[in-house]
Parts: sequence; structure tokens; C-alpha cells
Amino acid sequence: MTTGFFWDERCFWHGGGNYAGMLPVGGLVQPMDGGLPESPETKRRLKNLIEVTGLAKDLAMQGAAPATREDLLRVHPAHYLDEFKALSDAGGGELGRRTPFGPGGYEVAAQSAGLAKAALAAVLHGDLDNAYSLSRPPGHHCLPDYPNGFCLLNNIGIAIEAAKAAGLARRFAVLDWDVHHGNGTEAVFYDRADVLTVSLHQERNYPMDTGSFSDRGTGDGTGYNLNIPLPPGTGHKGYLAAMERLALPAIRDFAPDVLIIACGFDAAANDPLGRMLATAETFQMMTAQVMTLADDICDGKLVMVHEGGYSETYVPFCGHNVLQEMSGSKITAPDPFAEVFPLRQPDARFDAFLDGWLDEMKAAL
Repeated sequence: MTTGFFWDERCFWHGGGNYAGMLPVGGLVQPMDGGLPESPETKRRLKNLIEVTGLAKDLAMQGAAPATREDLLRVHPAHYLDEFKALSDAGGGELGRRTPFGPGGYEVAAQSAGLAKAALAAVLHGDLDNAYSLSRPPGHHCLPDYPNGFCLLNNIGIAIEAAKAAGLARRFAVLDWDVHHGNGTEAVFYDRADVLTVSLHQERNYPMDTGSFSDRGTGDGTGYNLNIPLPPGTGHKGYLAAMERLALPAIRDFAPDVLIIACGFDAAANDPLGRMLATAETFQMMTAQVMTLADDICDGKLVMVHEGGYSETYVPFCGHNVLQEMSGSKITAPDPFAEVFPLRQPDARFDAFLDGWLDEMKAAL
């Protein structure tokens, strides 16, 4: 098994300016250390952890060229790219909602998209069995002409369109298990039948007005978008059940040439922007699920693209478990919360409630 790990130091240098959590500093909002929740540390510490444990030696560590303007134009209109580039060259600013960036933000975002593009191409060319792209800034909230939720370019959309233009594949499935609805990726492909988009997310977390189960696509894309909104507190068992009963069957029926995961770790139990109680083991077991499915339907072709996850201490362990599973490595990073987080899982009454929740969605498909 050869697993690629795509990263670039410049992605860690992306900055959002003077924020305190989600709020710009000023007035009664006092400055704080750390700034935006979307900081470089979660990603840098993931890379550091795989190097310290030795897992990096079991991965094909590599970089990639930035996505080109031609790549970006397949998803984003010229007027948006021009405005983004001009503001970036002028020192940075904010184009949309919660998407601040500093000098050179355009180039860093293009680098982030380039990592996803290269990871997908390498797997489709057969150079790698599977791959992980440590993309930053993230991309799944970015619509073609409007960025939001820390996302400035739609990394997965750009990667898919580049692969399609190169004739590397015809049918793509995107499974988004970030705690927030993948509204941007949904928007890029909402009227398309060649890309299936599936999003598991905490209901009405972010964005609060998207992600409904009833949103199934439009035109040629009708039936090729599946939202699986889940209640706060879903937990380890609930995530695996939602995968088995809804997400994986939809992808199997679609029979894509490759499976792409929008891999956010903000469903984890101590994440500041989610309330879902997943654990590092949850992410490892979901990875095993999608690997088995990919083996069955698309010769194992699987690509993970990093999205959210805002616990600087826990994201590295979740990511390590995913990469260990993808590569088949025996090198582990024991979960420091392994004794605590199982005690926070929902009880049998909640599990029964969630079963009914999933049954209703399953019956409506």
C-alpha cells in the first residue's frame, strides 16, 4: 500500500488577521492569542506528529505545484479571482463571510488547491494507492463566486475539474464528514450528474440555512446530492451507523471512478466549533469503511482532502489514526483521551432516537 501525503510549508503561513475567535477585534471585542479558530497549528501539529512517531516514513511525503489560473477558472469566475488577487496583492482583507486573509492569500489558496489537485491526479494515474492532501486554507464552504467559513477557493471542486479536463476519470463521489455542511462543494456540482456529493454534518451548525435532507440537486443533478444532517451529540456509534445506512449505500449505487473525502476533524468530542462527540477511533473506523467501499467499487482509489478541525491538541491524533489506516502502518499514536471520551458517548435512549432519525431519512430516499 502506497499512501501519498501532500503538504507545503506555505500553507501554514496563511493568516486571517486580528480576530478573537469568530469576531474581528475592536469595540468591546478584546484581542486574544490565537486569533481565528482556523489556525495553522492543527495542521502543523498533525505533520509534526507523523514525523515524531515515524509514520511519515511509511508515507510518500511530497509537495505539489500551485493550481493555475486555468485550474481555478473551471470553478470560479474571472471577476471573483481578479478581486481576490487584487485584495491579496494590496495586503489582504476579507471578501466574504469569515474569510479574512493576509498578503499573498491568493497564492497560498492556490497552493492549497494545488495539493488537492496533485493528490487526486496521482491516485488516478496509479502512482499512489491513496492519498491525503493537507490543504490549508480549507475549501468546502467556498461557492464559485463567494467565499465563506475560512474557505477561499473550492479545493475539491478544482481538483475534480482538473482531473476531468485531463481525462483521468468521468464519475466522482465526494463524501464530506466535516462537522459543517459542505455547502460550497454542493453548490459547484448541484446541477451535475457526474459528481455525487454526500455531506454528514451537525444540523444547523454552519451554515445555518443550508444542508437540509430535502436538498437533492436540481436539473441533471437531481438525486445526486445527499445531505445527512445529524443531531448534536451523535457520537461514535451514530456516525458509523449513518455511514453504513445512508452514505455508503448511496456511493455504492453511484459507482464512481474515485472516492474523495472532505476530511474535517471538527466532529471530534473536544472541538470548539462542533458538538458531535466523535473520537480518533471514529475517524479511523470511518476510514476503514470508505477504504473497503473503494476497494469494492473503484479499485481502492481514495483521496482525503483536509478541511476543518480546530482542536490543536486532538486533530493530530485523529489525523494520525486516519493515515495509519490508509497506509496499513503498524505505527500508532495512542489517543490521550481514550479513557475520557468513551464516557461522554450518548446512552441507549439517544441511540434509539438516532435510529429513528436515520430510519426517516432512509425511508425517504
